[in-house]
Parts: sequence; structure tokens; C-alpha cells
Amino acid sequence: MGFWTLLEGCLLLANALAILNGERFLVPRGWSFQEFSGVRRNSPKGQLIGLIYAVQYMRIPLMVANTIIILVKIVSG
Repeated sequence: MGFWTLLEGCLLLANALAILNGERFLVPRGWSFQEFSGVRRNSPKGQLIGLIYAVQYMRIPLMVANTIIILVKIVSG
């Protein structure tokens, strides 16, 4: 597995986290950002929730990264 494949895999994971709907998917399972505050934010579940919301906040750079990856794939074959 090369670095490029690892980069594409991370981008796919970021895309998967970015499309999660908070009201329909996260809140019914108790994964809303408001439920975790203070000490509980440092738990693994709190860290994962923070990562999900951070990826959703960075959608524009994610779209740019997707465009770059698509263009490189088109050029390189």
C-alpha cells in the first residue's frame, strides 16, 4: 500500500463522516455535540464526536481535496 492509496482512503473516510446527518443519525443515537461537555469530551466517544463535527465544518476544503484527487486520477489514468 502506497502513500497515495492511504491518502485516498483517508479522504474517503472524511467524506463518509462529512455526510452524516446530525438530526437523523447522530442525535437519536446520543451522539450530539451538546451532550458532551467538560470531562466527558476527553473520552474516546467524545473525541469521535468532535472529529465528526470538525469534518462536517471543513466541507469546503474537503470538496477542494476531492476535486484535486479526481483531476489527478483523470490525468494519471
